[in-house]
Amino acid sequence: MLRFLLRLLPLACLAAAGCAPYFHQPFTTESARLGAEVRASAELRSLPEPQEPVVVAVYKFRDQTGQYKPSQNGSSFSTAVTQGATSILLRALEESRWFEPIERENLGNLLNERKIIRSSRAEYSDATGQKEPPLPPLLFAGVILEGGIISYDANILTGGAGLRYFGAGASGQYRQDRVTVYLRAISTSNGEILKTVYTSKTILSQQVDASLFRFVSFKRLLETETGFTYNEPTEMAVKEAIEKSVRALVIEGMVEGLWNPRHAADRQGRAVAEYQREKEENLTTDVLGRSLQERRSSFGIGLNGAALRYAGDFKAPQVQPGGELTLRYGGPRNGRLAGVVNLGRGTLGAGDYYRETFNYAELAGHLRLFPQERLTPYLVAGGGLTVRNQPAAGRTSMLPHVVGGVGLEVLPTDRLGLLVAIDNHYYFSDQLDRVAQGKYNDFYWAARAGVVFYLGRRAGAPQSSRPLTP
Repeated sequence: MLRFLLRLLPLACLAAAGCAPYFHQPFTTESARLGAEVRASAELRSLPEPQEPVVVAVYKFRDQTGQYKPSQNGSSFSTAVTQGATSILLRALEESRWFEPIERENLGNLLNERKIIRSSRAEYSDATGQKEPPLPPLLFAGVILEGGIISYDANILTGGAGLRYFGAGASGQYRQDRVTVYLRAISTSNGEILKTVYTSKTILSQQVDASLFRFVSFKRLLETETGFTYNEPTEMAVKEAIEKSVRALVIEGMVEGLWNPRHAADRQGRAVAEYQREKEENLTTDVLGRSLQERRSSFGIGLNGAALRYAGDFKAPQVQPGGELTLRYGGPRNGRLAGVVNLGRGTLGAGDYYRETFNYAELAGHLRLFPQERLTPYLVAGGGLTVRNQPAAGRTSMLPHVVGGVGLEVLPTDRLGLLVAIDNHYYFSDQLDRVAQGKYNDFYWAARAGVVFYLGRRAGAPQSSRPLTP
């Protein structure tokens, strides 16, 4: 039993590393607390000070998706996102210090209350003969903020993994949703739309469970299970998206001169530079958050080490070493396909019967499946010639072959690539080992690992980078 538990210990440690919510389970009731803050709140408070706050009105910032909460057991009458987005937006405007929001969502309640105040003052004046001062006029807004939650996409990414062995196992599942917010500023003087921004936020749900079902001795059964489910609060995701849109609106308006910071230097300050950098990075980021851009230059040179396993007419094949110099060219815009020239040297062997060292040259093509990512699988296909000596004849011979394989490349930097691959070299004749026997031609397998250095300017990169400040 102890030995079995020790075998499960590494698996348990690995599972525990991603199960932080499991160790924070609530076992008692909790007192009310201040609302949880998100990262976007700190970004709002870090904005530079305004020259003068802008008076803005928000009539209705609502859910425009019309979607109900997804349910596995049928329809649900709960909405997918909060219906109180106006209150979230008003707080974000206050936190930014750039806007002075005025009440417009429940304007009827405000006007009714002012009528009651006027009526009470008039009755008091009639009863006492003392004239009461009039109510001050309501503030009017120079800018109206419109927009709303315009999209809630459920299950944009789902997945999971599990492992079970002899009654012990663990599994995990995850789901990712996304909420999208649009916000626009409108001038009340002429109705012009001054600026429109939009932001999105993913919502993560995950489930992890583990179980054990095993007889520890005769007639003694051990059965246990545990797990947890975590759903990121939708309201917090909406809050973060709205606060991000307010920050974007402040900076966009400051850059275009719609409103001014207290200090002119803040127009080229840290907040603006960070926003411009994020905006440029967003141009090469897809909906799943992956950074997609040209990373490799057109020309690369690399070195590979290999382990070669012979498959021919002799028995007891051995694994022998090999090396390879590779040159690759991807054209003006390096993408999925690259041409590769390989110059290599290797040894094949089988027991005490066969051992030979040879040179080869190959021309092949690499097809990258994800050319704009740092980690991409690739396919190899091509052909070449193997050169070997024939001492008895006093000359060399060349044997044609084809090569095909699969590999994986990872880029720690845009200049350096690390490769692992497996490929097969199949010959058009049965003379590689100098013995023609059977109906199959000779071939060998190669497992490779190496590095490639990309030289020159990155394919598709601009000549000079754009400035980060306006």
